[in-house]
Amino acid sequence: MLGAREREAGCSGGMGAEQVLSSASVSVSSSVYLLLLVLSAPGSGRALSVRSRFPSPTLTNNFALDASGGRLYLAAVNRLFQLSAPNLTLEAEAEEGPRRGQTALPRAPDAPGLVRAPQAPHRQLQQAPGARPRAGPAGGLRLRLPGLLPAPPPRQRLRPGRGLSRRVTRGRGRARPRGGLPQHAERGRQPRGGLDVGSFPPTFRNIQTSTHLLIFGNQWISGILDSHVFTKVFFSFQLQPEQLDCGAAHLQHPLSILQPIKARPMFTSPGLTSVAVSSVNNYTVVFLGTANGRLLKINFNSFMDVMSRESITIAYGEPVHPIMQFDPSDSSYLYLMTSHQIARVKVAACDQYTICTDCLAAADAYCGWCTLETRCSLQHECANSDEPYYWISTSGGVQQCPSMTIIPSEINMEKENTAMIIQMNGSIPSLSGMKMSCDYGNNIETVAKVLSQSLNQYVYCNFLPREKYPAFPSNQDHVIVQTSVKVNGKNIVWANFTIYDCKRTGNIYPKTACISCFSAKWKCHWCTRKYTCVSNATECEDSIQMTNSTDCPQIVPASVAPVSTGTSQDIAITLMNAAFIKLHTSDKSHLFPVNLRLKEKPGQFIDSPQMMIVEIYNCATGSADCSQCHGREDLGHQCIWSDSSSSCRLNTEVLQIPGPCPPPEIRKIEPLNGPLEGGTLVTIRGRNLGRRFSDIVNAVIIGNVKCIPLQERYIVSEEIVCWTGEAIAEFSDVVTVNLSKEGKSRERYSYVLPVVKFISPSAGPKAGGTKITITGSNLSVGSELRVLVNGTKECTDLSRTDTTITCTMPSVEFTATASVCVQFENKSCIGDNNNFSYEKNPSIMDINPKKSQISGGRIITVEGNGFLMAQNVSMVVHTVGKEQTNCKVHSDTVITCPSPAASNLTGSKPASVDFYINGRLYTDDHHFPFDHYEEAVHISKFHLEYYPDPQFFTAKKEKWIKHHPGEPLTLVIHKEPDNLGLESNEYEVKIGLISCEIQIVSDKVIHCSVNESLSTSERQLPVTIQVGKFNQTIAMLHLGGSETAITVSIVVCSILLLLSVVALFVFCTKSRRAERYWQKTLLQMEEMESQIREEIRKGFAELQTDMTDLTKELNRSQGIPFLDYKYFVTRTFFPKCSSLYEERYILPSQHLSSQMGSQVQETHPLLLGEWKIPENCRPNMEEGIALFSTLLNNKHFLIVFVHALEQQKDFAVRDRCNLASLLTIALHGKLEYYTSIMKDLLVDLIDASASKNPKLMLRRTESVVEKMLTNWMSICMYSFLRETVGEPFFLLLCAIKQQINKGSIDAITGKARYTLNEEWLLRENIEAKPRNLNVSFQGCGMDSLSVRVMDTDTLSQVKEKILEAFCKNIPYSQWPRVEDVDLEWFATSTDSYILRDLDDTSVMEDGRKKLNTLAHYKIPDGASLAMSLTDNKDTTLSRDELNENKRSHRQSHRKKVLPEIYLTRLLSTKGTLQKFLDDLFKAILSFRDEKPPVAIKYFFDFLEEQAEKRGISDPDTLHIWKTNSLPLRFWVNILKNPQFVFDIDKTDHIDACLSVIAQAFIDACSISDLQLGKDSPTNKLLYAKEIPEYRKIVQKYYKQIRDMPPLSEQEMNAHLAEESRKYRNEFNTNVAMTEIYKYAKRYRNQIVSALDSNPTTRRTQLQHKFEQVIALMEDNIYECCSEA
Repeated sequence: MLGAREREAGCSGGMGAEQVLSSASVSVSSSVYLLLLVLSAPGSGRALSVRSRFPSPTLTNNFALDASGGRLYLAAVNRLFQLSAPNLTLEAEAEEGPRRGQTALPRAPDAPGLVRAPQAPHRQLQQAPGARPRAGPAGGLRLRLPGLLPAPPPRQRLRPGRGLSRRVTRGRGRARPRGGLPQHAERGRQPRGGLDVGSFPPTFRNIQTSTHLLIFGNQWISGILDSHVFTKVFFSFQLQPEQLDCGAAHLQHPLSILQPIKARPMFTSPGLTSVAVSSVNNYTVVFLGTANGRLLKINFNSFMDVMSRESITIAYGEPVHPIMQFDPSDSSYLYLMTSHQIARVKVAACDQYTICTDCLAAADAYCGWCTLETRCSLQHECANSDEPYYWISTSGGVQQCPSMTIIPSEINMEKENTAMIIQMNGSIPSLSGMKMSCDYGNNIETVAKVLSQSLNQYVYCNFLPREKYPAFPSNQDHVIVQTSVKVNGKNIVWANFTIYDCKRTGNIYPKTACISCFSAKWKCHWCTRKYTCVSNATECEDSIQMTNSTDCPQIVPASVAPVSTGTSQDIAITLMNAAFIKLHTSDKSHLFPVNLRLKEKPGQFIDSPQMMIVEIYNCATGSADCSQCHGREDLGHQCIWSDSSSSCRLNTEVLQIPGPCPPPEIRKIEPLNGPLEGGTLVTIRGRNLGRRFSDIVNAVIIGNVKCIPLQERYIVSEEIVCWTGEAIAEFSDVVTVNLSKEGKSRERYSYVLPVVKFISPSAGPKAGGTKITITGSNLSVGSELRVLVNGTKECTDLSRTDTTITCTMPSVEFTATASVCVQFENKSCIGDNNNFSYEKNPSIMDINPKKSQISGGRIITVEGNGFLMAQNVSMVVHTVGKEQTNCKVHSDTVITCPSPAASNLTGSKPASVDFYINGRLYTDDHHFPFDHYEEAVHISKFHLEYYPDPQFFTAKKEKWIKHHPGEPLTLVIHKEPDNLGLESNEYEVKIGLISCEIQIVSDKVIHCSVNESLSTSERQLPVTIQVGKFNQTIAMLHLGGSETAITVSIVVCSILLLLSVVALFVFCTKSRRAERYWQKTLLQMEEMESQIREEIRKGFAELQTDMTDLTKELNRSQGIPFLDYKYFVTRTFFPKCSSLYEERYILPSQHLSSQMGSQVQETHPLLLGEWKIPENCRPNMEEGIALFSTLLNNKHFLIVFVHALEQQKDFAVRDRCNLASLLTIALHGKLEYYTSIMKDLLVDLIDASASKNPKLMLRRTESVVEKMLTNWMSICMYSFLRETVGEPFFLLLCAIKQQINKGSIDAITGKARYTLNEEWLLRENIEAKPRNLNVSFQGCGMDSLSVRVMDTDTLSQVKEKILEAFCKNIPYSQWPRVEDVDLEWFATSTDSYILRDLDDTSVMEDGRKKLNTLAHYKIPDGASLAMSLTDNKDTTLSRDELNENKRSHRQSHRKKVLPEIYLTRLLSTKGTLQKFLDDLFKAILSFRDEKPPVAIKYFFDFLEEQAEKRGISDPDTLHIWKTNSLPLRFWVNILKNPQFVFDIDKTDHIDACLSVIAQAFIDACSISDLQLGKDSPTNKLLYAKEIPEYRKIVQKYYKQIRDMPPLSEQEMNAHLAEESRKYRNEFNTNVAMTEIYKYAKRYRNQIVSALDSNPTTRRTQLQHKFEQVIALMEDNIYECCSEA
């Protein structure tokens, strides 16, 4: 019996036909049938892959998709989740489920703008643990399904127990007005908040609930029974078309089937739990879930045969839930659920197949071949796929694949070919009317057109022009040409044709020309008259006609007996199908190949398939003695020795018998000695040493010891090589060769005993290569010698004398002591008691310098250890260096090497450098074993950069320099800037052959002088300067005569004497005055330099002491006055660009007595508070803002909205920043969504910048997305800023303030003695003495303190320092103002004075009063003062009054001597603060827990991904992007605005110092070289020395981030969700939405126009929803409804 229950389904235009319509329960013999009607659902095939997933902490029950809102609602036990559909990221969650004592779930109050959520399939919900089912009216089981969560308004969190405030109705998907319910709900069939099983007829109430799913469609029905897949064609029951519409969810009775369905199993697999089916292109694709967490994909053809199958693991061990549903917005994705998670699976991807046959052979229903685009794709991805043959499905097989046949496929070179016909095969759409051509490659194309009225498509194509025929390969008679048909600019099919030339066939094979002609692949003919191969038989009609290769004239090979030279002998040569020569040779023997060629045609041969060879010999050659002559008999040579002429001649008399030969003659033996053990190969040379080897087998004797000859080395009559036997004792004797006659050597062979004494050196590196010397006696004996190490490895490169053996030691793997012995003749090894110690390999740590000029020769210092073991060292520079250079070992730790000259220099990219130590390539032992470097991939550890040779010239670039002998000579040589960094000892200047002593060397100038006389016979000497191997002649020195010099000197002296008499008085007067002034200035500078040193030393010591005390006194929880997150955000987001921010931070005036110690709260419209709007407008505005919030949560609307506003000319940068910050506040609760919007806008910005100058991107904040990025960085980096950077930053601020306070400060201008900014430097020498005052003050937790002030401080400055000492652990906003306190001095026990800046005692100067100081009141050190709150504020000079009188109070009468000399005080302050600045920079560029902040890694990876997609490979561009996005956009903003982070007082002076520090940080992150000079600003010069080190830290920081594994989207989304959760209720989003709405209202028409022009927003009618928002906000809802 089969029953079905109706399930309500949401209807929207974006949902596909695969949506689940109903479900059923079946119970037959305890077996559960799942019947699934195949629906037509598009998809994409091949690989299954999980694209996103969401884990649930409790068991999952059900899920439902909201296509219009892009959401997925997941129901789990006691929980309900709202997820974004594409990536399954969590948007909201709530606790759900029945509660004890409740009869129905509470209904959520109606709220405006809630997103419609489709009802969940009720049958799949499992009952929550602990929930009690309640009985329905008929006693059946009644379960309730809570309503799915709507999208919450921006300011309202999801709360448990709330359902939909509006019902989804039929029609166009609009929400009903409040109070409206669907008809069936009003009748009580389905209560609000869930589905009621008890309301069904009694027939179906008691049926066991099934866990499977029923879907209805066309005619095929599939299902699961006991893990078998069934199928059946079912005609007796069919849903009516109107029932298949979306409205079928609202039928008045449940759907049912009255007859059971029979089926046969089509696929069997254990543990099947769920099924989803799609019908595509005559295929049925079934997706099956299993009990062990796998998803199967099976392709069935029209006969329901399995064509292919695939599987993927979703969640191991978790059964797949029966519910599986295709994504309504993209049906190539499938949603499925397991016990604890929901996943989105990609079901199709066809682009893996690159050729048609692979695509169609895969038998994947979704994939097909896009013919005119030549790719495998989904049908809807192929243009014109609905037309015939544009897209080929797999159902027809691979024979459908397009191909072509060229007619003819073989083209004769000799014929004039004007066109060719191409037959198109396979499934190809009609090509008529398309732009076509034939592509021959190499940019050669000809016009093609389709022949009309043909059954198959034939293409007519102009043939390749003859002048563009490709060249024939050598030794080949044809060439293959690939041709393709190009349609609309794209090649769609390919084929080859052959161009052949028969004439080349005969020329390539001249000795088998005829046979080769007939054997060719193409039709060729042999022309006997022309003796050539032709393609046209009519060319040789008068010749003998031949039909095949057997008709060709050719030689039949046969063996021929040897013939003596100079004699005539007939050679019988057998020819097929067809006179003779005399052969000579001057060699002992010569082999002649025999070929027959035609007379008068020397290049034409008779064919000879197998070569015939004739041997011709000459008896007179190669037979110098009798034995050699007679020995040729074995070779078939008929030779005989003539004693009379002592020569070998041809034996013309057959019966003549050779006579005996003379006795052997031994002329030389070698070697002359050998070891007693024998085995030495002795070579005996002479004459008549036997006719053949058998004559000498036992004929060689040394004394009484036999020497055994070697047959393979025996040369008849000339040479015997024999192997000596073993001797008992040492002796010496002649060598005897005894044939029929005996012959003896004149030299004697000696048996001796070799002795090994010692080896040196006795140690070397384990890498080998050490040359050792073995010392002993008789070491040159024998013919074969080996030196063995540990009895196995051999010492190579042997050379020896009688007393020494030298060789190269092999390598070993480990350090050890090895025995070394000498082996003679492969016998026993002697001297094995000598040991060689293998030590650790030399280690190279670094090389300096790392730069060289192109000419080479620069001395490179190599640093390391173990160099004394190196016998020779050489350096090689790969790809650049011309040659290997030899190095010199100086000590165990230093080696120097001259750099080789460079060639093939393509740039300044560093070239890899390798070193060879003892001939072995040096490698780092940490990378791979030293002795197996040839088996590993070697990577050079060191690099050398080559730069152009330095260029020198004289001061005025003159080529001639005049000099008089005897006078001192000093040369000034100028040098062009270079990057070599040369030292003074690397220059060598010579004048001729005389060295010029170098005295001064700078970056631009070299001074040298010559101390000896330059007198020489030559009058011209070259001035040369040498750097390494680079030698440049910069000028010629011309030596003048001494008489001319004397004459010139006399004339000059006379003139000078005359002039000196006239100007003597003036000169003497001014010189004395200048001397006095100079001496005075010099003394002042020396005194100032001494003072600066003393100030730096004392200042640093004092500051360290004060900062140590400050650090100890700081309360880590209260001492650092961090601002709360909400104040940090509002100050960062709205510094000056938002109208909401300016002058609207209200710091209420407070008194210390009433508010000391309490946190003073800033008020800001965006901080959480009441939304102040008129009550009569509240309902419509709340509804309008909620609906506007829904629109902003639609990605398509928001992107179009932002772009539309940015296109308006009057939408200024101020408005863009304001909008970006408001959007950040509005979307703060959904940072994942905010991040995705920001990334999409950034991609658009990158696309716009990449086409212009990508390096300028993100440099300024000129767009909405750039400000959004700044805000995003601020949110994500807040925790890192507070936990890691906050403390060193605060300590730096304290250090700056304390250092400024240590010196005099101008109370009017704020300029100080100690500062980092030149503009705020007090350029006067004011003597200030410190005073320690005992101050009492009732407040801040302390009664009295000793406060350090300066006697030049005004009373206001003293108060500020006292307040700072007392309130240092209290936020600045809680401090009393200086104007609110009085300072009283107790001069005596009875007298006290109120101290003020101006009073009756003030001194008048130039008609104006001077501000009072401690020195004015003559307050001594250790004085007692009391500070208290004042009641009369008029008695203190206000800050405004001070500012008004700024100019009148300047003390201009002080003497100023060289104000620039006070610039050195900047160095004093810098040196004092250096440690704190270093600590801050290290904290900023550090990793917490070995990981960078998540946002930095994620965003840097995003930038690299975008650069790679656009082909941007310049590393400088990526570096600039990263710098502009993080240091420039975030850190510099924080460094210059500490009030964003801390509750402190940032004075103008501190702001100026922070600007210098921020500039130093920017320079450290920049990649451009700083071009600094004397005119450069001091804020750049001050830290110029430290910038290179900081820059290295920044580059290392970027590299470490790049090398770390990438973050997944899930990890980043989880981090963003956590950030949203932590600060979810901090801001009033309604205010932000209202401000955003003001922009929407201002540009209403432009936004509507943009929404209309965008296809996506127009399809979803977002422009109408936007108009509805306008109507609600403007209280014009009726107009909006009428327009809609």
